[in-house]
Amino acid sequence: MFGRKKDQAPDQQLTAASSEQIDRFKDPQSAKGVPTPSRRAQEEARKRPLVPNDRAAAKVAAREARREEQARMRRALDTGEERFLPLRDKGPQKKYARDYVDARFSLGEYVMFVALAIVVLTVVIPPSSNSQIIVFGLFWVMVAGVAVDAWLMSRKLKRKIIEKFHSVDSGVIWYGTMRSLQFRRLRLPKPMVKRGEWPS
Repeated sequence: MFGRKKDQAPDQQLTAASSEQIDRFKDPQSAKGVPTPSRRAQEEARKRPLVPNDRAAAKVAAREARREEQARMRRALDTGEERFLPLRDKGPQKKYARDYVDARFSLGEYVMFVALAIVVLTVVIPPSSNSQIIVFGLFWVMVAGVAVDAWLMSRKLKRKIIEKFHSVDSGVIWYGTMRSLQFRRLRLPKPMVKRGEWPS
């Protein structure tokens, strides 16, 4: 009988120690705090379902997020805020190109109005009249002038960008050239400088 009590004593001590350790882990105020979760438990906690349970709510949330993003982008096009501009307008070189183009007078700004005037004149003037030949001749002179002006502008813009940034990003010169062909008030992002206010 004495032998059995001696054999059971270590087991009871071990059980008591294990109970104390478990209680200590469970107690948030204990000295060691809670045990570190296993890696599997952490990965399970991070998992999210690929398809949300409430698809209708997910669609509404996505639609609201798109609407907010579009509103921020529209405001950025008005204010020139770089952070929310579309990708095609982002970058310091593109901002410089916009300011340079907006500071100068470009013949390309008025091509749309000249073309509209020619369409009206071709309707008003009789087809047999020599005036139509003159009108079309003036139109092609205007087109040639716009092409030369855009070419000169692109060369100057390239030189200015190289002087400031030491290199030219792909597409920046074309970006500035296309902007120079747009009517100033219809340009997006809106001009941030006045005519003659050249960027430094």
